[in-house]
Amino acid sequence: MEKKYNPYNDMLEVLDEAAGLLGYKEEEYIALKHCERELKVSIPVKMDDGSVQVFDGYRVQHSSSRGPCKGGIRYHEEVDIDETKALSAWMSLKCAVVNVPYGGAKGAVKVDPSKLSKGELERLTRRYTAMILPLIGPEKDIPAPDMNTNAEVMGWIMDTYSMFKGYAVPGVVTGKPIEIGGSLGRGAATGRGVMLIAKYLMNSLNRKPEETTVAIQGLGNVGASAALQIHEEGFKVIAVSDISGGVICEDGLNIPEIVGFIANKKRLLKDYKNDKVRFVTNEDVLLADVDLLVPAAMQNQINEEIATKLKAKYIVEGANGPTTADADKILNKRGIIVVPDILANTGGVVVSYFEWVQNIQHLSWDENEVNETLAKIMHKAYEEVYALSQEKHVSMRLAANMVALKRLVTAKKIRGIFP
Repeated sequence: MEKKYNPYNDMLEVLDEAAGLLGYKEEEYIALKHCERELKVSIPVKMDDGSVQVFDGYRVQHSSSRGPCKGGIRYHEEVDIDETKALSAWMSLKCAVVNVPYGGAKGAVKVDPSKLSKGELERLTRRYTAMILPLIGPEKDIPAPDMNTNAEVMGWIMDTYSMFKGYAVPGVVTGKPIEIGGSLGRGAATGRGVMLIAKYLMNSLNRKPEETTVAIQGLGNVGASAALQIHEEGFKVIAVSDISGGVICEDGLNIPEIVGFIANKKRLLKDYKNDKVRFVTNEDVLLADVDLLVPAAMQNQINEEIATKLKAKYIVEGANGPTTADADKILNKRGIIVVPDILANTGGVVVSYFEWVQNIQHLSWDENEVNETLAKIMHKAYEEVYALSQEKHVSMRLAANMVALKRLVTAKKIRGIFP
C-alpha cells in the first residue's frame, strides 16, 4: 500500500536538517516541532433547500513566539489536519524569513465552494468564524485569504467578529475589501513577491529577464498575478496551466489576454481560443523546456518522478509546499536552484502586515508606498538567504529555513518557557 503523503513530515525533515546545520540541540527547537494549538470544529450550515450539512473546519496556531499568529483560510474538499498543521508551520517560517513580527497559523474548511450558493458560502463562513472566535483577534491571530477564499469572504469574517465585539474591528483579518480597511496592493502582493524574487534570482545569475523563458503552473490568484507581473518585467512566458490543462507557445504567450479570459470564473484555459498555442497537460507545463518554472498551484506537485524529468534550471515556488522533500533532494543533486515557498511567496503576508499596521494605526498608505516597502523587505530577505546559501554551500531552501529557525529559536530563548 502506497504511503500517504504528509506535508507536515516534510516540514519536520527540513527543519531538523536546518537545525543540524545551525548546531542546535533538539531541546533548543523542539517546541517548533509541535503546533501550539489545534482546533477542529464541526460547522452545521442550513442549505438553500432547507437541509442541514455539517462541514469539518480547522484552525491551527503553530508559533506565537515572535508575535500574533498569522495565516490564511482555505476552502478545499481535500484539506485535513496534517495539511493545515504544515501550512501553519510554513507561515511561522515565512514570517521569520522576511522578519515581520508574526507567528504562524492556518485555517481550513473541508468543502468544495464551487458547489455552494453565495448564501450558503456566507452562512458557512460566518458559522466557521463564530466557532474559531476564541482563537482569533488582532492581537492574537489574524486570518487572511488563501485557496478558494477572497476579499469578500474576509469581509464576512470581519463583520461576524465585529458583531460579537459590538464595534468594528478591521484588524481581525487582512486581505479585506479596500472600503472596510483593506490595503492597496494586497490583492497582487503574493504574485508581486514571486516576480520580485524571480528578478532578484536572475540578477544574481547575471541573466536578463528578456533572455529567460518561463512556465507557470496554476493561474489562481497567485499564479495569474505572478504571470502578469513576470510578463510585464520582460520575461518570456511560454507555458501556463490551470485545473483544465495548459497551453504552450514557444514564441511567448499573450499573458494579459489569457489572464483576462480566465478572470471570468466560468472560463477555463481549455476554452481559450488562439491558433498560435498548443493545448497540453498540467504535467507538460511542469516539464516544459524553460529556464524558470513557477509552480503556483497545489502542494506536492513536484514529486520524485517529476523531479527526475524536469527541464527547468531554476524554480521559484509560488504555491505552498509544491515540492516534496524527496523530490527536493533530486533537484539539489541535479543542480537545479529552487527558491522555496517560505521566501518566494511571502509577498502576501508582508502586505498583510502592512494592512494590519494601517488598521491598528488608523492610517492608509498609497499603493506606491506599499509596493516600494514590499520590494525593500523582499530584497533584504532574498539577499540574506542567497548569501547564506553561498557561504554554507547549501540549497536556498535550507538557507531560508536556517534564517527563519535562528530567529524563532532566539525569540523562544529570550522569552523562556512558562511557567
